[in-house]
Amino acid sequence: MKQLHRVLYCSRSRLPGGAAEVGRGLRQILERSRQNNAATGLTGSLLFTESLFAQVLEGPLEALCATFERIQCDERHHDVTVLEFLPVRAREFPHWSMAYAAPGPQALPVLKAALHGAAGPEAGRILAALHEVVRGADVGAK
Repeated sequence: MKQLHRVLYCSRSRLPGGAAEVGRGLRQILERSRQNNAATGLTGSLLFTESLFAQVLEGPLEALCATFERIQCDERHHDVTVLEFLPVRAREFPHWSMAYAAPGPQALPVLKAALHGAAGPEAGRILAALHEVVRGADVGAK
């Protein structure tokens, strides 16, 4: 079995338009992510606020690096900040090609702190928030 790795990052959103257009853009990201991740053996979870993304991706290193490179080059992301990149023994989100649910209001300050250099302690809090996404009532497609 291949060694698993995990990347946890935050970024600023550059999804264009008003709320409806941003919502459509987010749905497109989720649909494409779920297809691509399922095909490459990646799993993960996504938080999105009106202006910030936080995402954890996990899986084989080669697939993870290729996907994360696409994210860094994606014009919808800006100020990509890696909070954690490491080998792991097991997946945190083994049943989700990409879990998603709208985060509660407590997520925004945590994400902003992570983007402003408080990555160490914030990484654990963001990972915990991503777990809350999976435990949420309306998480979306696996």
